[in-house]
Amino acid sequence: MKITKAKTAGFCFGVNRAVDMTTNLAKEGKKVATMGPLIHNKQAVAALEELGVITLDSLEAPEGYEVVLRSHGVEKPVYDYYESRGIVTHDATCPYVKKIHRLAEKTGKDGRVLLVAGDKNHAEVKGIVSYTDGEYFVFNEPEELSAWLSIGQNAEKSANLVAQTTYMLKKWDEIVDIVKKVCTDCEIFDTICRATNERQTEAALLSQQNDLMVVIGGRHSSNTQKLVKVCQEYCKTISIETVKELSPELFINIQNVGVTAGASTPAFIIQEVLNNMS
Repeated sequence: MKITKAKTAGFCFGVNRAVDMTTNLAKEGKKVATMGPLIHNKQAVAALEELGVITLDSLEAPEGYEVVLRSHGVEKPVYDYYESRGIVTHDATCPYVKKIHRLAEKTGKDGRVLLVAGDKNHAEVKGIVSYTDGEYFVFNEPEELSAWLSIGQNAEKSANLVAQTTYMLKKWDEIVDIVKKVCTDCEIFDTICRATNERQTEAALLSQQNDLMVVIGGRHSSNTQKLVKVCQEYCKTISIETVKELSPELFINIQNVGVTAGASTPAFIIQEVLNNMS
């Protein structure tokens, strides 16, 4: 059986930066807490916990702890909360996400509507919309945007369009077409992360060249689940978090296998899967 691993599989720049920042703080002997899971990968979070890092499920941090703000970003009131209490924070928000925060803030100040292509329940999107003090609309499907634009004078409103950094490229292209045809004053900002773009493009290519795709990553990882959807369009695809989910039955009559992984999947997990399959 031939196995081909995607060149783009594994940690992206933003995730690597967040993990390194948190690891270094812990190794320096500081008491470290993260505001929510640092990244959407249970195994990576567990590795940090072994260094003494704790994950907060509320804003309250134990006395003496410094707080790392997760890679997906947090809502603006969270920054204000820690600043007002003099709690030391370390901002591990991905720079690409921070860029969208600045766009959202400017959109509100300019009196424009913020249109966000993404999952309204995802931490990243919640953080983005918290930065505008004006009107906003979050949608996950092109049809939702079309429906919103058909209401009243919405299509004529001055607006700025952004996307969750892990949004699917295919759907983004559809959305851009809709905006160009329908909106009279909408600026388009392609905020999909370059790593997301490269991963989805390579996943689509690999899935057309193989009988089976194995996608490694957290069940709650947005970018991982987007990769699964991309691969499923072209071939049989299985989604796993660790090597324990693999079984010989999955590879019956399979000659060529492609392997990719989400941006928050540690290298050691990818290697364990490859070793098991070889």
